[in-house]
Amino acid sequence: MKVLVIRFSSIGDIVLTTPVVRCLNEQLQAEVHFVSKGAFQSFLAPNPHISKAYFFKKDWGEVLPELKAEAYDFVVDLHNNLRSLRLKAALGVPSAAFPKLNIRKWILVNFKLPVMPKVHIVDRYFEAVATLGVANDGRGLDYFIPDADEVSLSFFPKTFENGYLAFVIGGQHAGKMLKAEKIARICAAIDYPIALLGGPEDEQKGETIAQVGSHVTNVAGKFSLNQSASVLRQAKLVVTHDTGLMHIASAFKKDIISLWGGTVPELGMYPYLPGPNSCILERPHIMRPPSKLGKHRGIYKLWDFMEQIPDAVIVAAIQDRIKP
Repeated sequence: MKVLVIRFSSIGDIVLTTPVVRCLNEQLQAEVHFVSKGAFQSFLAPNPHISKAYFFKKDWGEVLPELKAEAYDFVVDLHNNLRSLRLKAALGVPSAAFPKLNIRKWILVNFKLPVMPKVHIVDRYFEAVATLGVANDGRGLDYFIPDADEVSLSFFPKTFENGYLAFVIGGQHAGKMLKAEKIARICAAIDYPIALLGGPEDEQKGETIAQVGSHVTNVAGKFSLNQSASVLRQAKLVVTHDTGLMHIASAFKKDIISLWGGTVPELGMYPYLPGPNSCILERPHIMRPPSKLGKHRGIYKLWDFMEQIPDAVIVAAIQDRIKP
């Protein structure tokens, strides 16, 4: 059986598809193909459960002739939007999509009513393969790091050899991120080696935070995605915003302290099967979320939802998990 999985973006959402990919491959012995944006090639290519991946720059039409030539038996749509609907129509083979629950999300965002089911999006993804007899194996997420991308701890100060905290300082939108000043206060209160992780856009923010002490090392913007994943994998504890690196940390079963302000776990994107000492820290739910993605709009521009998570609460959660 040859199956195509559709998920165009983003990195966190794609990581969350990995249990479905694995179960399709292992339970059906299916040849699993994947179509996504080219930006995610370095993550998808090493996955042994994916036989072939197709990548495009702007639009899936770039790879449509190749996809048609594959003659798929089934298409699993884990994006479920107009673009993926058009792709399925163009391929003309049996398909299924997961329930996106857009109406419920709209009610939660606009009226703050608790209408979302208490079901993680990974489990909703599996509804798209139920008719194939594929079930969740409960093993969590996958992330495969090529040997060439593994980061040696010799890159860091020698103190990191006895354990360190990985602090993810970036995020897609302002409503999801702690400000540099707040992260700096938290790091200053922690007597433990800290690695700051993020993308190129977070490099200067990391440099500002790292000024609080020699125990803080900024690698934001200095490593590739796979190299950042290696740093996460070797950390004793991960503190992170609601972002893609949070889901990568879950794939390694790390203990995670996830911080939520402009978004809410009720949308179903909280850490999936992370380490046993993980926790979620968030401010009270009044006026939350301003949007499903954490964008600040209208009156919400006056609110800093992440600032309202007390420093002392975050510091206490960290200290409780790094103590010998």
